[in-house]
Amino acid sequence: MKSEIAAPATHFRVQLSSTRRGARLARLLVERQLDDWGLAPTDPTSAALVAITAELSANAITHGRSPGRDFAVRLLRSTDHLRVEVSDTRPDRLPAMPPARPPEHAVTGRGLLLVDAFADQWGCEARAPYIKTVWAEVSRRVGCDLDETAHPRHQQHVIL
Repeated sequence: MKSEIAAPATHFRVQLSSTRRGARLARLLVERQLDDWGLAPTDPTSAALVAITAELSANAITHGRSPGRDFAVRLLRSTDHLRVEVSDTRPDRLPAMPPARPPEHAVTGRGLLLVDAFADQWGCEARAPYIKTVWAEVSRRVGCDLDETAHPRHQQHVIL
């Protein structure tokens, strides 16, 4: 009898409600998926991707929200980098590229500066008439060896 071993997941996708709870869940699910792929939450690469996810998800629910529409988070891994994508339903609201510095005493407006600092590269694209995707890539750091066979339970798309 021939046994088949499932190929390890190279991506993870989740669709969430455009709420603060949805944004928080996006961050937690990305952190969990990275851990399942063998990248500990304390690893600098994981911390960068989680921070980027938190910011892009917060932006999606704040600036990209359409009533009754969800946002999506996609995490992809390759041999040399990891990529997070956050899609929302407001392609008419594109982020400033490069992000502008807010006034010194402003309490908001620094999120994309964090994305710019943590990501090796990032950008935004309209993928359909009603969908905008903001993405960021982080290179695998020296010593970042993702376990290609870790936790096969998350090998399919997850849609909540």
